[in-house]
Amino acid sequence: MLLTTERLVLRRFRLEDVPALAAYRSDPGVARYQSWRSPYSLDKARYAVQTMVAADPGQPGWFQYAVELPDEAALIGDVGVNLADNLMQAEIGYTLDPRWQGHGYASEAVRGVLGHLFTVRGLRRVSAECDARNTASARLLERVGFTREGLRRQHTWIKNEWTDDLLYGLLSDEWPPGR
Repeated sequence: MLLTTERLVLRRFRLEDVPALAAYRSDPGVARYQSWRSPYSLDKARYAVQTMVAADPGQPGWFQYAVELPDEAALIGDVGVNLADNLMQAEIGYTLDPRWQGHGYASEAVRGVLGHLFTVRGLRRVSAECDARNTASARLLERVGFTREGLRRQHTWIKNEWTDDLLYGLLSDEWPPGR
């Protein structure tokens, strides 16, 4: 499984990705709006990568793309796709190493995955959600074409607090944005 964009390669995770995954997931700013806590141990990263390596992108459930900057030979993040049982819709999520934020890489990676899901896989809908306080993530979703569909107030109990969730959706006939 390999996707390419202008500047990135999105590929299956490899065992040599464990240290980089542990490093960026250990950053408190990265972990703040995610389900994990920092620090993110090497053992936890190893287990996560082993699970990602075994996943099948064509089957229901989560598949994580490793986002690589080929010029640097560096793992800079990941994009996850949770394919629904009906194989016609999915949820998407993403994480980017803070050293590489602010350069458009996350948007480019998400667009690359969305293009694959809509034009190659033929999905009808992709959804996403984020903590309402994560304004950078909300802006990214809107920038790549998602429509904000709702707000679930105090919906998620995570890290000892209730959080509001923003809900987003993108339909195949809206892809690519601006067509």
